[in-house]
Amino acid sequence: MTTLTAFKAYDVRGRIPTELNDDLAYKIGQAYAAFVKPKRVCVGRDIRLSSQQLCEALVRGLTDSGVDVADIGLCGTEGVYFATFAEGFDGGIMVTASHNPPDYNGMKFVREQSKPISADTGLMDMARLIETGQLPPRAATPGRLTQIDTRASYDAHLLGYVDLDKLKPLKVVVNAGNGGAGMVVDRLEPKLPFQFIKIHHEPDGTFPNGVPNPMLEENRQPTIDAIVKHKADVGLAWDGDFDRCFFFDEQGTFIEGYYLVGLLAEVFLKREKGARIVHDPRLTWNTLDIVARSGGKAVLSKSGHAFIKQVMRECDGAYGGEMSAHHYFRDFAYCDSGMIPWLVVLQVMSETGKSLSQLVGERMRLFPASGEINRKLDPSSGGAKAILEKAQKHYAPQARAVDHTDGLSVEFDDWRFNLRASNTEPLVRLNVESRGDEALMKARTAELLKLMES
Repeated sequence: MTTLTAFKAYDVRGRIPTELNDDLAYKIGQAYAAFVKPKRVCVGRDIRLSSQQLCEALVRGLTDSGVDVADIGLCGTEGVYFATFAEGFDGGIMVTASHNPPDYNGMKFVREQSKPISADTGLMDMARLIETGQLPPRAATPGRLTQIDTRASYDAHLLGYVDLDKLKPLKVVVNAGNGGAGMVVDRLEPKLPFQFIKIHHEPDGTFPNGVPNPMLEENRQPTIDAIVKHKADVGLAWDGDFDRCFFFDEQGTFIEGYYLVGLLAEVFLKREKGARIVHDPRLTWNTLDIVARSGGKAVLSKSGHAFIKQVMRECDGAYGGEMSAHHYFRDFAYCDSGMIPWLVVLQVMSETGKSLSQLVGERMRLFPASGEINRKLDPSSGGAKAILEKAQKHYAPQARAVDHTDGLSVEFDDWRFNLRASNTEPLVRLNVESRGDEALMKARTAELLKLMES
């Protein structure tokens, strides 16, 4: 029995061709057909050099199993989400490895209404079907393959989140990281009053300017330089499949995703009084404060897109946000989009006449945060469990509150922290925030890091 290393917590992702190849892609198509039992499925792919071939093998696995497939072509992950819910498909599969190096690829899976399939909702069942060879025989009548173009309806849906008459001619730096985001920006451009300054814009699966991952500090400088050079109003950057959107203010300062969650929560609570806003436990005080002031109801969820989407559905959340730059919208089938956030934020800037630094600056002063700090786990030290137990033993006795929704959250009167194991990598992740005291936040962060490393 073969062990499939490419099957992860939320998706399939691995090195080409050792961990993921055409043969496995074909079998994944068969396994998806056997597990989901769909009649009609849409598939899309990112701009990686290996994506088209993998997509073709995946489609053969699906059609040989009797499933009709609609190929929506090059898109972002949200293109598959959109097509699945808007066109009423029984499921969707996106071929992408997001921000991984060029020699990686992968797949993300949804069922009807774009409900995610992750490790605990079917992904490991699919892996077992492949590992044990329990795949369906070739169907007597193969499924049909058609090409459909959902770009116009997707673009129209995106623009439905803003009032075009209220938008002002802002100067906007956009950095697609040679991923797929530039294709959407180009299509929206004629309908928007913005002046776009485009860097690393052309889709290029070799990623000549490095992997498209704005979470890495070394990848931010080109965006910062362009903002300063062109005196832009705002800067935007995306990862490869553009399901995450990152913001820079007019001075070129990178704005932590945490503060965007609060800003977007406020917008959606103005649009819908009393709405529920879903958030993750890593950093919370700013979000809780804004939601309470705006008359909404904050709902806590474990970090990770599968968990957030589930909670969004359960409570019918209008908007959900993670500090990792994933933003979720009820009208987008509770899915995350990297395009809706910047359109909404640029409308706020247009309407208020405020810069991004003015919109989030006060919140950053009120609730200074460390940003996420990652530390590699030493297997000999007992892993994340041992680190979390050590932190709990040290801090919990004096704490005002302790929560285990996701890892360990410990709260005091004037500061709090969350410590959790990564769902996708051998890392432990730390976030610290305080009430208006940056020096305290920094001191507690240093203290925690010392405890983690001892």
